[in-house]
Amino acid sequence: MPLALALLQFAVCTIFIVLSGVRLSRYGDVIAEKTGLGGTWIGLLLMAAVTSMPELVTGASSILVFDVPDIAVGDVIGSCMFNLLILAFLDFRNPEPLSARIHQGHVLSAAFGIVLLGVAAMAMLAGPRALTIGWFGAHSLVFLAVYVFAMRTIFVYERARVTAVAEQLTGEIKYGDFTLKRASALYAASAAVLVAAAILLPGAAERLAEATGLTHSFVGSLFVAASTSMPEVVVSIAAARMGAIDMAAGNLFGSNLFNIAVLGVDDLLYTSGPLTAAVSPTHLITLVAAITMSAIAVIGLTYRAKRKRFRLSWDALGLTAVYLLAVALLATLGG
Repeated sequence: MPLALALLQFAVCTIFIVLSGVRLSRYGDVIAEKTGLGGTWIGLLLMAAVTSMPELVTGASSILVFDVPDIAVGDVIGSCMFNLLILAFLDFRNPEPLSARIHQGHVLSAAFGIVLLGVAAMAMLAGPRALTIGWFGAHSLVFLAVYVFAMRTIFVYERARVTAVAEQLTGEIKYGDFTLKRASALYAASAAVLVAAAILLPGAAERLAEATGLTHSFVGSLFVAASTSMPEVVVSIAAARMGAIDMAAGNLFGSNLFNIAVLGVDDLLYTSGPLTAAVSPTHLITLVAAITMSAIAVIGLTYRAKRKRFRLSWDALGLTAVYLLAVALLATLGG
């Protein structure tokens, strides 16, 4: 297939993901207001699950329809790395360090993300020697169990912040003209468009890889990951503009937790053995980069710098540097 046509197909899928992601963010905000749920929790659970839907659908279709497991794994792990880069972009847009504005409680979700990424790295290193249950790796059950435990733990932590939640619940009504029923219907319609675009995305990515001569692992880790992370970009920027910084941060950290749970689901769908044993070891580059970037985010949230020396705070500079280094390594080893 000609490169121009492959790029066009990939771009069209990306555009539909972005447009549906914009609508999902708005209707999700309406649902949050109508149900009385707090912004941080909405960002961590509802919006994170919604904006990570492309990774879920893309992973499933990559395995079940197109049989390109490297794109499935590259998309999930590359999205984790890309989501953390979005934090640096949000920091750039703020006059003061982002880590000083968001609540320190996000350390909890970032730390759980490091645990899940670490387990994924060990599974990748174990390869075919990983412990299996039937056709899938036992680590996939660990992914799902840790995700559920993390959500429960973070919920208990957030519930303890009674004052902060109360302040969110007493905010002004922004969507008086919307009913919960209407918002839910529009939310579902937008989700359907996003799912359709995400189903077609792996095929477009595979054709792009063939047209450019790039490997599936490289295309999945960078092109597909960036494309399926567009909803996170849109939602996070929109939340930041509304002043809901914690919702933006919760969406990004929560998406990383959800992504690794998606990796477990992908492994269950892949019936030819453990998924981590069937893909390129170059995915370890993005795994290590995502772990390092998560650790930098934890340090930034703990230290909470009060000012910037440049347009980016030191932790945002670190996030950007690690991402660029990973891209350079992927281009060298996987391109």
